[in-house]
Amino acid sequence: MSDALRAAASPAPSRIPTTRPMAPAKLRILETADALFTLEGIRSVGIDRLISESRVTKATFYKHYGSKDRLISDYVAYRHRRTTERVEGHGGGTDRLRGVIDDAISDIDSDGFRGDAFLNAAAEFPESDHPVRVAVREHREWLADALEGALRDAGHPMPGDAADELVLARDGALSGAYAGDPIAAKAALARVLDRMLDRL
Repeated sequence: MSDALRAAASPAPSRIPTTRPMAPAKLRILETADALFTLEGIRSVGIDRLISESRVTKATFYKHYGSKDRLISDYVAYRHRRTTERVEGHGGGTDRLRGVIDDAISDIDSDGFRGDAFLNAAAEFPESDHPVRVAVREHREWLADALEGALRDAGHPMPGDAADELVLARDGALSGAYAGDPIAAKAALARVLDRMLDRL
């Protein structure tokens, strides 16, 4: 799993095919894993459950993924790709900054919200050098870089420091909204961004 997940976790385009459509059964397995892993955790969902809920045969599952480890790799890559598409879709500068915060608030308001999928995945694998932890760390570095670029475009005098603050504020809001008061978490996150933009 290690090499495959490290490749999938790169900020470069993931191993998920983008030039041709994914086979319907493979995509169905991946989307099922995305839903189950996000809502229930990666370790708690077994292969038999994935096969059953994906409505595929065991032979089809192993043809496309070979193991749960490979599916975990593609799940992390899939989540990363979806996030990059959302962030890059906001353009740059203050539009990107507001878009990222609005996305977090929308996630909090969504049905079945369970916090940040990347932080939850990292919590399931305590070894710091585990491939999932490496993937999450690289994803977070990518997000910080994307925010730093937006802050630089917006004219912030210390875009790197501000990006780190915004990533951690987003972490806190997503975790706090799941574990505590979502209304307070959303309001606090919005205030962090507003204060940051007021200093520009």
